[in-house]
Amino acid sequence: MIISQKPLTAADLLDLPDDGRRYELVKGELIEMPPPGIMHTITTGQIAWLFGSFIRQNNLPFVDGPEAAAYIERSPDTIRAADYAIIALDRIPRPIPDSGYVFGVVPDLVVEVVSPGYRASEIADRSRMWLDAGVRLVLAAYIATREVVAHYADGSTRGFGMDDTLTCEPVLPGFSCRISDIFPPRPE
Repeated sequence: MIISQKPLTAADLLDLPDDGRRYELVKGELIEMPPPGIMHTITTGQIAWLFGSFIRQNNLPFVDGPEAAAYIERSPDTIRAADYAIIALDRIPRPIPDSGYVFGVVPDLVVEVVSPGYRASEIADRSRMWLDAGVRLVLAAYIATREVVAHYADGSTRGFGMDDTLTCEPVLPGFSCRISDIFPPRPE
């Protein structure tokens, strides 16, 4: 839901009072994001565990985390928050600021967990925005269909079903997991 009337800036977004809601800024428009449902939260947690474990076990030079915000456009400003993201340490400026956004620092890999009810065009637009900003791989994890669609920087896509093994070349060479490990079992 769009809630701003005038174009806002990254500084305006930071100055908003903490009202317990989640917001993104898209081309200066403040957009309230719905709170995640239980399947969304479980799926995001499983993704974070799978990727985070791989990064730490292999001592890779990445940081990762949920709700990763990236300041990807200026004038008007756009700040998007991925459900989960991975970024190479060498792409993060030093010293790392304690708060705020750093323009142009974008993740290498973004995961968008897609809850039922999202329109396909919304996910396509989000994926294209991430890729245009410099993200190398966007994964859209669809809860309803239990599939992952990989969006690559060259514009190609690849779908992975429950019996498939996901790889994340070229961002995380050697990483693989079964799609069935990402999604929790369906309720009985």
